[in-house]
Amino acid sequence: MCGIVGLFLKNKALAPQLGSLTARMLAVMSDRGPDSAGFAVYGNGSPEIVKLTLRADHESVAQLAKAFASRFGVQADILRRDSHAVLSVPKVLEPRVRLWLAQEHPGIHLVGVGTRMELYKDVGLPSQVADRFGLPLMKGTHAIGHTRMATESSVTTDGAHPFSTGIDQCLVHNGSLSNHNATRRILMREGLSFETENDSEVAAAYLTWRMREGASLKEALIDSLNDLDGFYTFVVGTESGFAVLRDPIACKPAVMAETEDYVAFGSEYRALAVLPDIEKARLFEPEPAQVYVWEH
Repeated sequence: MCGIVGLFLKNKALAPQLGSLTARMLAVMSDRGPDSAGFAVYGNGSPEIVKLTLRADHESVAQLAKAFASRFGVQADILRRDSHAVLSVPKVLEPRVRLWLAQEHPGIHLVGVGTRMELYKDVGLPSQVADRFGLPLMKGTHAIGHTRMATESSVTTDGAHPFSTGIDQCLVHNGSLSNHNATRRILMREGLSFETENDSEVAAAYLTWRMREGASLKEALIDSLNDLDGFYTFVVGTESGFAVLRDPIACKPAVMAETEDYVAFGSEYRALAVLPDIEKARLFEPEPAQVYVWEH
């Protein structure tokens, strides 16, 4: 049992409230997942700059800034947020920086990469995790979040959601996949790598693979209905928006709200009750095996 939230803003005037609203929704879902939490926020960005969200201690980040300047000849743009840091680099340097981090700084963990996406996750109560990373003050167009109750694996930061396996792409998941080990082996032959045994990472990697092959997000999610077996609800974030998919049985709870200003997802209605003008929203339960996508 886990909790999922998602918020897509249609009204740009609400951008300064994205973080605070998402944090409130996340806190409500604490009893569905009290052991760890995470979220991805899509804020300002530039197509020429790539943000690498990293997890490392303070000393490692301080050393990284010096090493980066020495290695690449430019000053590192690093934003520190508790146990994570966002390293912003020119897009042309991004492949080299990734390789450099893997080879020379193996103690620094890469959490997510994107032009607009920043991704944070850790062990602890969802409200505490949100506060530690400053979620209430974050701005942007859309965000997704997850509260985890680890029933099949250890309580670790690596096991927390969201999982990100592609640029500006991440996934949160409530449920269980029955064929994730077989799918993982297939995806590894396609060149994807994995850091955990979590079935949610497999789902994220599957979408990355299909989109890398030319499928749209909607097409990739439709394909997943045939290739991923189990019971699940997926909420997926991309640079331009977010998507929702429930399995054909749809046994996991899910509810959505749409107004002129936003579209919101919650595992339970009470996560949506904190949103402005919720009494005016069109409330609905996502249909089984139907893909819902909202994009700017």
